[in-house]
Amino acid sequence: MKFEETIKKQLETEVVFSATRSSGPGGQNVNKVNTQVELRFSVKNSELFSNEEKDRIFLKLKNRINSEGEFIVTSQTGRTQLNNKENALEKFFELIEKALTIRKKRLKSTPTAASRLKRLESKKSQALKKQLRKPPDS
Repeated sequence: MKFEETIKKQLETEVVFSATRSSGPGGQNVNKVNTQVELRFSVKNSELFSNEEKDRIFLKLKNRINSEGEFIVTSQTGRTQLNNKENALEKFFELIEKALTIRKKRLKSTPTAASRLKRLESKKSQALKKQLRKPPDS
């Protein structure tokens, strides 16, 4: 399920951004500039998704959703707030898209006759190898 531009624009209206000081290396810039971006999306209050889709998001992304039902994504890799904002949005769309995709059920298949024969042959050769390692009976 690929998101279209219209859906992305609607999702962006429901998203709230906040900026904080980034952690880690970066010199003096880190100590004075709020470059880390935190994206918050209220899954509970979203009007874009159906209840079934919301349940799927809660199930797949439960580690990133807090007790208020907000889905949180942070980004602090870039040196600028704008760069981190774009990274967070990209990550957000990717995770939501992944959570909403439904995997196909795997169909059981029976092994072919050739694969069965090959398996039995390898078992026989392995057994023979082990047999030859034994000391001869006296």
